[in-house]
Amino acid sequence: MSDSSLSPDNNVRCTINALNSGDNNFAASLDRLIAWEGVSDSDVEATVVAILGQVKRDGDRALVALTNRFDRRQVEGIGQLMVDRGQLQHALESIDAETRWALEAAAERIRDYHSHQLQSSWQYQDADGTTLGQQITPLDRVGIYVPGGKASYPSSVLMNAIPARVAGVSELIMMVPAPDGELSPMVLAAAAIAGVDRVFCIGGAQAIAALAYGTESVPKVDKIVGPGNIYVATAKRMVFGLVGLDMVAGPSEILVVCDGKTDPDWIAMDLFSQAEHDEDAQAILIAWDANYIDAVHQSMSRLLPEMERREIIRQSLERRGALIKVRDENDALDIINRIAPEHLELSVADPEAWLPKIRHAGAIFMGRHTAEALGDYCAGPNHVLPTSATARFSSPLGVYDFQKRSSLIFCSERGASELGKVASVLGRGESLTAHARSAEYRIRD
Repeated sequence: MSDSSLSPDNNVRCTINALNSGDNNFAASLDRLIAWEGVSDSDVEATVVAILGQVKRDGDRALVALTNRFDRRQVEGIGQLMVDRGQLQHALESIDAETRWALEAAAERIRDYHSHQLQSSWQYQDADGTTLGQQITPLDRVGIYVPGGKASYPSSVLMNAIPARVAGVSELIMMVPAPDGELSPMVLAAAAIAGVDRVFCIGGAQAIAALAYGTESVPKVDKIVGPGNIYVATAKRMVFGLVGLDMVAGPSEILVVCDGKTDPDWIAMDLFSQAEHDEDAQAILIAWDANYIDAVHQSMSRLLPEMERREIIRQSLERRGALIKVRDENDALDIINRIAPEHLELSVADPEAWLPKIRHAGAIFMGRHTAEALGDYCAGPNHVLPTSATARFSSPLGVYDFQKRSSLIFCSERGASELGKVASVLGRGESLTAHARSAEYRIRD
């Protein structure tokens, strides 16, 4: 990138792109910075196509072979890849008391928040006595994909499974890889708390294939939710239509807007909290005080050497991070809506005054004390959020993703007659005379 980089004079520790909304080339520079192409390369696509075909053809046998191959296992049958409810409960009882308390506290808050999203069936009657409405029903069976091994995320179990349970989903099937046989007790404990019914230690594209097609042991699901690597994302794209999907997520993002009054160390760490996910993650600060931007950068340079994941953070900030100097609050709002960030922190004096002008954001964290990390784990709202500007047209995962709607139409004799007159004209206008005649049979006069 041709943009200048901010570098403290005293031994550079943290390099990050510096942009100014007043520059002539700002729009183009910002577009380059936020651009993300999530399409897999041809090699990945070819591998996934082969895996999907193998699972569809060979079922359980393919799952065993692929798991042994990709996860470095030596299992002989599908039974060795199953985790029963007893094992989930054992994991819950074996974790330390503080961890269990944290998982249960988070689960309670997530459950309470999502209970407010429940939709109910409704009906009304028009003047001709025809009843119209909508029937809300939950999905029958949902598959949840959870990263496993060393990169294990019990919070993802809670965020994906609990809304499904609140919605009334009958059966939850969880896929979590266990490379080298390594399986996080916290993930299993979270599954017990969230009410997951069945767990399979299967990962990658083969897990998605099993959920989409079904095998002798893995039941076919109606929808697949949960994050994964490029192979998982590619497989999800390929099976969409056969099953429903939550989304195909890109790298994690945070956009922080600050009026210069928040402790620079706080903002620096908020930026780190997303940058540490992976090298493609994006962390951006917007401010209109140049001195404050410098202070935040100094904090970042001082704090970075302390971070366990400092190399990932360093690469993420250097590649896709930015400190953006803007003219004023209106300038900041324009950039927010342009980026449509996954996570938006409004670290300002009166964040609620900003809300009417924010059109596109996955989750909005309001005020100086509301760290994005609280939303990741335990605030209550879902942490499965639209990335890569998809907040322009999509929403966080919620109960509504696990409910579907059926239209209700119940015509009275008079209603059928009056509607038939309209349908007759429109049906004949479209040259669909069977439509017209079907409606005309119900016309009384």
